[in-house]
Amino acid sequence: NYFEKICAEPLIEINTEKGKIKIELLPNDAPFTSISIAKLIDKKYFDGLCFHRVVSNFVIQGGDPEGTGMGGPGYNIRTETSPLKFGTGFVGMASAGRDTEGSQFFITHSPQPHLDGKYTIFGKVVDGMDTVNKIQEGDKIISIKRIK
Repeated sequence: NYFEKICAEPLIEINTEKGKIKIELLPNDAPFTSISIAKLIDKKYFDGLCFHRVVSNFVIQGGDPEGTGMGGPGYNIRTETSPLKFGTGFVGMASAGRDTEGSQFFITHSPQPHLDGKYTIFGKVVDGMDTVNKIQEGDKIISIKRIK
């Protein structure tokens, strides 16, 4: 099934204008989020979108088809909090409140303890933090794909 496939092959690669970011999905900590993100990746949903929000020493945020911070895939998924902590390079779901997550995600530049337990953590950067740190507002996501 789809969940087992993600568990067996949890890596995704974000190809940006500034370089590549390799992320390990965390399906055991955020199963529904991991499945939703993987399905959007398989549909090439993120290809061509931009990082619409960049806050220095905090986060880069993308995944909004409108590029405004207000868009999403047309559905919401539930918040999946866990004991994980937002350290450097953790990937979380942007949210407008509990159970309002969709397609917008963020990657932390540095530890963000005020986010712990409030936002879904569904991945962590395993390669490419240098690229994360180069991203500027408006930079494009060329593609996101699942890799082995």
